Amino acid sequence: MAPSAMSRHDDWTKSLSEAQPVPYWLEDPGKPHPEPALTGTETCDLLVVGGGYSGLWTALNAKERDPQRDVVLLEGREVGWAASGRNGGFCAASLTHGLPNGLSRWPDEIHKLEELGARNLDEIEKAVARYSLDCDFERTGEIDVATETYQARELRDWHKELEDKGLAEGVEYLDAEAVREQVDSPTFEAGLWDRRGVAMVHPAKLAWGLKRACLRLGVRIHEHTPALTLKPYGAGMAVRTPYGAVRARQVALGTNIFPNLLRRVRAYTVPVYDYALMTEPLTADQMASIGWKNRQGLGDSANQFHYFRLSADNRILWGGYDAIYPYGGRVRAEYDDRPETYAKLAGHFFTCFPQLEGVRFTHAWGGAIDTCSRFSAFFGTAHRGRVAYAAGYTGLGVGATRFGAEVMLDLLAGEPTERTGLEMVRTKPLPFPPEPFAWTGIALTKWSLARADAHGGRRNLWLRTMDRLGLGFDS
Repeated sequence: MAPSAMSRHDDWTKSLSEAQPVPYWLEDPGKPHPEPALTGTETCDLLVVGGGYSGLWTALNAKERDPQRDVVLLEGREVGWAASGRNGGFCAASLTHGLPNGLSRWPDEIHKLEELGARNLDEIEKAVARYSLDCDFERTGEIDVATETYQARELRDWHKELEDKGLAEGVEYLDAEAVREQVDSPTFEAGLWDRRGVAMVHPAKLAWGLKRACLRLGVRIHEHTPALTLKPYGAGMAVRTPYGAVRARQVALGTNIFPNLLRRVRAYTVPVYDYALMTEPLTADQMASIGWKNRQGLGDSANQFHYFRLSADNRILWGGYDAIYPYGGRVRAEYDDRPETYAKLAGHFFTCFPQLEGVRFTHAWGGAIDTCSRFSAFFGTAHRGRVAYAAGYTGLGVGATRFGAEVMLDLLAGEPTERTGLEMVRTKPLPFPPEPFAWTGIALTKWSLARADAHGGRRNLWLRTMDRLGLGFDS
């Protein structure tokens, strides 16, 4: 490494010297106290397992559909502590992990999927108002930015394709000058601004607000209560916990990447660890140096991409790029902290915003994403329709989990709806193979994606084969 490069690297790592290895969002002083753990035996109409967005929306919407329904929610740790409390806070309308993924997989349904996704985001916004959820909800949209000439060309071509297919409403192409008028980075060469399809939220506050709303509607919540087993019990189901059990007529499983109580579902997801940094609050001069007056979320167009956004107090969250799959698919707390990735992200940050030299990072953290081979959620039932599940959101679940909750409730009701009729809902992704094949395939895909980024986006034979098979692995 040349001396000047070494000096810049030292500056980047210096910016991390006071960063706490904990999620910024979860340190908020408004964090509620946990509800007591379950002791003894309870009965209910609907048992929801999992206290992240998936479970919270399921419990809340179940009570909205039928206020008399007796609902219990179990959470193994504390509500919102995992993926729901440590993500980037992008609440997207897309149900399909972005329009390109949805269009390639379900072209005949894409207009309906986009319509349902837009309606779902509208319903989230209405719930934020209805329940006075203090979660910094800002419907500012998102800009997909190009940082290479070939990416700018691809964005322009993609926008033209969207116009041709009648899918470009609210989406604006920005050339280099226009995108830098929105957010000023010397690396930006173009952008696509989706003006209405994405909102920014404080993710932990959203989870905590949903918890409070559930409690107000009469949902019984037990935290620090892991669900250990799921078995038929009479005409319903029984879930055993460390200090008790719940007997329920129906069960909804929203356990994200943690081992599903239905063993056959486990092969459909793998944990992929994602990492993020949070800066100190920017000064007025620092904000003026980068613009960003419209407070959109941003993401770049590379295969190994970054996502970044402003918090309510003008910090910048900067995450993504590395996607780490641990051999064997284990979920462990020690994987939540990865200093080598933080150093890499810091260098990328100052390359994007050199005018922010000297800014320090206050928090650095990671977390597991429940990744499936088609990138978007899948659904199903078990035990003669008494159990429903949703999983596989692949990092885009802040908004889509509400839709997934509605799907689970539809499936438990046993009545066809426009949601349950979707091919996306009726089909499953391909499961991941056992080790060592899963690790080898994912490692080869990651290497190929990095190589494509370094060679003008050209996809090698491995990636082209994965594309044809409808398989993928995303950073």
